[in-house]
Amino acid sequence: MPHHILIMLAAGIGIPVLAALNAALGRHIGSPAVAATVLFVVAFSVAAVTALLTNPAAVSKLPATPKHLFLGGTLVAFYVLSITWIAPTMGVGNAVFFVLLGQLISAAAIDHFGLFSAQTSPLTLTRAAGIALMAAGVFVTQKV
Repeated sequence: MPHHILIMLAAGIGIPVLAALNAALGRHIGSPAVAATVLFVVAFSVAAVTALLTNPAAVSKLPATPKHLFLGGTLVAFYVLSITWIAPTMGVGNAVFFVLLGQLISAAAIDHFGLFSAQTSPLTLTRAAGIALMAAGVFVTQKV
């Protein structure tokens, strides 16, 4: 379990780095959409090689109906395109704060209702207070 925590911490560290790098690329080339496309090509290539090296048999088990794959891919595209467009005007920190707030709200709803076959974890008063505290933190950062 500790290695899972470290991996997720590294992923969290990577989100604002990704936002800053892609926003800078979008500004440099004059197109956030092209910057996002470059990111997707590189990300797809790395993910495909990783999949083939670690579990090539799983590739053949992809579902015939790709609605979940389409939804997931659309959400990734929405995130990358939105952060690439908005971070240069709002700032990476502010943009990521709102992303984090959205993640907390969405994660709480998914866990509470067991959506998408997730393990159920009820939204307690403590969890709700934590989300409210994060929202207050976002508000304070916007007023500074």
